Amino acid sequence: MKSLPKNIIFLLVLLTSLKQYAQHHSQMDVEVNLGKKALTIQQEIIFYNQSEDTLTTIVLNDWNNAYSSKTTPLAKRFSDEFYRGFYLAPENERGSTNIINISATDKTNFSWERTENNPDFIIVKLGTKLAPNHKITLHLTYVVKVPTDKFTHYGYTDNGGMYLRNWFLTPARYENHAFIKYNNYNLDDIANAVSDFDIVFRIPSPSGRQTKNIELTTDLDSEKTTQVENYSIYRLKGSNKTDFSIYVEPKLSFLSYKNSSVEVLTNLKGYKADEIQKAIVIDRIVNFTNQLIGKSPHEKITVSQADYDRNPFYGLNQMPTFLVPFPDNFLFEIKFLKTYLNNYLKNNLKLDPRKDSWIYDGIQIYTMVRYVEENYPNCKMTGSISNRKLFKGIHLLNLDFNEQYSYFYLLMARKNLDQPLSYPKNKLIKFNEQIASKYRAGLSLIYLDDFLGQPFMSNSITQFHTLNHKSQTTGNDFENLLKSNTNKDINWFFNIIINSREIIDYSFSKVSKTKDSVSFSLKNNTRVLVPIPIYGIKNDTIVFKKWIEPIKEDSVYTLERKEAKKIVINFKNEVPEFNLRNNWKKIEGFFPNNRPIKFAFMKDLEDPFYNQVIYAPLLTFNAYDGLSPGIRFHNRAILNRPFVYDINPTYSLKSKTITGAAVFVFNQDFRNSNLYNLKYTVGTSYFHYAPDATYFKINPMILMQFRQDDYRDNRKQILLFRQVIINREKSAIVIDSSLQNYSVFDAKYINSRTELTNHISFVEDIQFSGEFGKISTEIQYRKLFENNHKIDLRMYAGSFLYNNSNSDFFSFALDRPTDYLFDYPYLGRSSSAGIVSQEFIMAEGGFKSKLGIPYANQWITTLNGSYSLWNWIEAYGDVGFVKNKIQNTKFFYDSGIRLNLLTDYFELYFPLYSSKGWEIAQPHYSETIRFVVTLYPEKLISLFTRKWF
Repeated sequence: MKSLPKNIIFLLVLLTSLKQYAQHHSQMDVEVNLGKKALTIQQEIIFYNQSEDTLTTIVLNDWNNAYSSKTTPLAKRFSDEFYRGFYLAPENERGSTNIINISATDKTNFSWERTENNPDFIIVKLGTKLAPNHKITLHLTYVVKVPTDKFTHYGYTDNGGMYLRNWFLTPARYENHAFIKYNNYNLDDIANAVSDFDIVFRIPSPSGRQTKNIELTTDLDSEKTTQVENYSIYRLKGSNKTDFSIYVEPKLSFLSYKNSSVEVLTNLKGYKADEIQKAIVIDRIVNFTNQLIGKSPHEKITVSQADYDRNPFYGLNQMPTFLVPFPDNFLFEIKFLKTYLNNYLKNNLKLDPRKDSWIYDGIQIYTMVRYVEENYPNCKMTGSISNRKLFKGIHLLNLDFNEQYSYFYLLMARKNLDQPLSYPKNKLIKFNEQIASKYRAGLSLIYLDDFLGQPFMSNSITQFHTLNHKSQTTGNDFENLLKSNTNKDINWFFNIIINSREIIDYSFSKVSKTKDSVSFSLKNNTRVLVPIPIYGIKNDTIVFKKWIEPIKEDSVYTLERKEAKKIVINFKNEVPEFNLRNNWKKIEGFFPNNRPIKFAFMKDLEDPFYNQVIYAPLLTFNAYDGLSPGIRFHNRAILNRPFVYDINPTYSLKSKTITGAAVFVFNQDFRNSNLYNLKYTVGTSYFHYAPDATYFKINPMILMQFRQDDYRDNRKQILLFRQVIINREKSAIVIDSSLQNYSVFDAKYINSRTELTNHISFVEDIQFSGEFGKISTEIQYRKLFENNHKIDLRMYAGSFLYNNSNSDFFSFALDRPTDYLFDYPYLGRSSSAGIVSQEFIMAEGGFKSKLGIPYANQWITTLNGSYSLWNWIEAYGDVGFVKNKIQNTKFFYDSGIRLNLLTDYFELYFPLYSSKGWEIAQPHYSETIRFVVTLYPEKLISLFTRKWF
């Protein structure tokens, strides 16, 4: 039996997918109050029951109300991502929706509810049942208080205007016998039902005067604009819409660019690109999009700077304008391309934007890649920088522009933080949601396109775009359409590439050659069977390419050689492969895989054809070695690696000796387990611990990291086992230096959960050596209250199991630990006088004042607390009990002012009152001031990266 032609198959998919509905209709009369940042709305919603179910309630999305308090799901999302702006904002900067009335045509009021946990949608109770294919009319009166645009770029602006999005009440999407009830997480994924809109927008003139400088820009059709008394009245209309944008400005910033298919309204900044260049670029992008995806049924589209700022092109947006190595018109072009496609797809696809976000992202990135291939085939990721001789050897700076996408995915895969593409958008961690998963979705469509042969994907996207013109669609519709357009079995694409986080890694097993052919078998390192391309390379030129569909691992493939000198798996990186370093074999020469050593001056992407050694200047400091310049040799690339070495020899200018440190780490990841990472580490360090004595530390360690099934959960659990071996030179200055050589076994469990408003951590530590055995517990809690005050509490308790030492070197410290494990980065660990002796590290007792009994050789219990008084000024207090052998238990306390400039990184403590009395009135008060300072940039960098991972 002959198979059906593809156009017939597409028609069948179209007919089975397309459901013609009577459209919901929303009519609104909106009065704008720019002074109060509010909208007064009279609305009529004609709701058609388009389902096969009988309805007793209707769900209306009310995402503006997500800004109403500091406990909404949106506020919690901000807290999870360490965004302080919303939590610290005053009441008048937040938004809300005040519903005055919801009634029927006969003036009968509907009852409705909005819960505290779900403030961003309301449930209207109809009273009578609404049968399929019947309609009901809702009359609503409500006031929208618009939030500031500082939070999300949506809201009122500093210049007296507004960018309005997700601001009105509208029916939620109905699917699978239920309304979709989504909270607003600032993800641009509101699931509205498709509706038609008629809106009258009334904007009063400032100070009651008639004026023409209040302008409105929208992607709706503007039917008529009039001036009545003190109001500018705009009549707006839109059909087949799920959402739209409205910009109200005191001075028009948008320009109009119109071609034969669409009018583009944009205020996107273009650096120095002139209006002619912009017009050419916009026309080229619109035509390219129409050709690859399809012509939009809507006549207008807005592309704003605010839209771009919400979803920038990462990489370009990180560079200062004067350093960006691209022509001005190219910068504008890429920014416009990304933002235009995002808005175009949101306006035209009728998918569930949260559940099916990968389709939006995939089509956007697919189109961007194809656009750059066609218009800028030789463009590099770093533009003109790649042409400079100084940077020729740096692999990162010489990537093709489109190659960067796969490395963003690999960055997360190597961290073992990648997530399935089909995951709902709100379940993705921020880096995946904004970057890695977006890019991988696009690369996945390109992968399938290259395997099946272009223009398979472009044709399929165009057909899918047609399906969306008049109906809701789902991810299943897209999947069925792709399957209908090929005779090949592509279940693997959805099962592995889309719906799982399985990793792909092929390498060559056996390779043999003749003059005219090359034979090989493939080793499937992860046992994931997907198609893979094989390339033949001669002098950096591709001489053949063949797609292989592996079935068995021991299969032998023979290809025509065509004078190839190397065969390479996945040379163009079409497949999202985990490891590229095992992808090639020389088929000439005695050493088939001899990778030459390549020295690089900066951290780089791994180059599969070289063994990279990265070197960089190094400068360390402590009070005894002084400034110690050195050089760092390591193989820490931008992507995580299974084996890492980091060797840091330095020369102490003060002691005139060689010092330094080194660490060797083997990483083992577990993809489908709560135990997701296991590190085997050996570290060493050699520095002075006193002016006349050095220490040498060897620290073999096993570190186990656990995580929750929900990757967005900020909880971290760590189990650590290590043996700390110390060899100390004897010092004539330090009293306890007779304890020269010792070894301590340490086991530690850490359980912590951190977000902006709450932090709690639990640490259990147990140590054994020949001299002692001890156990300790530390619990820390931080809370940011709704009045923007903060409390910080810490409890520490420790006890010796046995203690055979005659020194306090291993004792618990009340205010300054001896750090016998040499864990803390003390500037002057043995100093009892001078500025370095005033350094404070929150450990053990945690007291800030130096009191009469600084150590406990039996047990210790302390409580440390602080409370914010104003901004970064806090009051602190410590209380505790200290027990030493042959002595009664002693009680101590202290208090003072803490300048918490940057928690854990830069702080100052000014003691006021303690067990010694008023410290501020005692001699040498300046010597009692304590400070916290962090000189390690990687710790500071974590403050800025924690929101992403």
